[in-house]
Amino acid sequence: MIYLDYAATTPVDERVLRVMRPFFSEIFGNPSSAHRFGQRAEAAVETARETVAGVLNCRPDEIIFTAGGTEADNLALRGVMLAEMESGRNRLLTARTEHAAVSKTAEHLEKYAGVQVTWLTVDEFGQVRPEHVAGALREDAALVSVMFANNEVGTVNPIAALAPLCRERRVLFHSDAVQAAGYLDVDVQKLGVDLLALGGHKLYGPKGVGALFVRHGTGLVPSLTGGGQETGRRAGTHNVPYIVGFAEALRLAKEERQERIAHVQPLRDYVIARVLQEIPEARLSGHPEQRLPNHASFVFRDADGNLLVQLLDAAGFACSSGSACKTGRPEPSEVLLAMGFTPAWARGSLRVTLGLGTTPEQVEAFLAVLPSLVERARRLHKEKTRS
Repeated sequence: MIYLDYAATTPVDERVLRVMRPFFSEIFGNPSSAHRFGQRAEAAVETARETVAGVLNCRPDEIIFTAGGTEADNLALRGVMLAEMESGRNRLLTARTEHAAVSKTAEHLEKYAGVQVTWLTVDEFGQVRPEHVAGALREDAALVSVMFANNEVGTVNPIAALAPLCRERRVLFHSDAVQAAGYLDVDVQKLGVDLLALGGHKLYGPKGVGALFVRHGTGLVPSLTGGGQETGRRAGTHNVPYIVGFAEALRLAKEERQERIAHVQPLRDYVIARVLQEIPEARLSGHPEQRLPNHASFVFRDADGNLLVQLLDAAGFACSSGSACKTGRPEPSEVLLAMGFTPAWARGSLRVTLGLGTTPEQVEAFLAVLPSLVERARRLHKEKTRS
């Protein structure tokens, strides 16, 4: 099998595993314990916090460790909206192109907590433009949530241009940077965000761990209450080995950023050029230039993307149809529909994402079989719709 789905998850870097191992058996104490076993574990957590803060260019006490990017997004949206509603501001602005951790949370808050949601317009590339945000801000706006880079189509949003618009209106700004952190600068001072969500397993760290940056002074109602960990903002015993591994993975991603980009971006560009040249009625989805360096995504007219992924899997290639969180769904991608694609195009999506383990030989092997498999997927889809 050749793995071309690095946007779904990445293998854990051996260097990350190495720093994690001692905390499973040797340094196993509970960081909340007062004895030396607990003190050593607590020291590891705080060192990791300082590492993450160093990458984000923020204060260590502005970092909250979570169980992943989804929890970080949930904590940001729920925590801010519940806090802001006390002062009468109950409007949340976000887009249908967001990861479900944001869009479904927005819908949940609207249904059960009295939050008013404004769905921001996106352009044909899936970008939220400054004028989209400026035109939607109202007096009751409490929070704007726009992802840094889209997991499904790879488009990078102009966060550094959006956040100041919100700050001028005293509206908080959150960004899901789970996909972005592996390749883009997540300096929160340059970005100007008030909250930023990260996850470990998209950047060669472990699954089940992430972090939320919360700018000092931002009101946040905790979603998990209990023992008072994370200064009372996120209860639960710290997952010490995973926190240590996450911090190391994030550090390596920053340190090796240019080297990693230099590896994947030429391969990505080659995939895009070959696919658009060799497969009829194929279009690139997402922005042609302002996109993640490892991310190629396409739509093929009158094809079933999920069937295409199955055919590729049988041929020895692991890819995705749209978001990994939506595989198996026969409906057109909500992200692609929001970008203006018709269902005939949106059903035929394919995401090809590259990583540190991707080689030119693997890319050539993939491109050798893709045209015939797209043709077969179209033929089978046509037969299915006829019956």
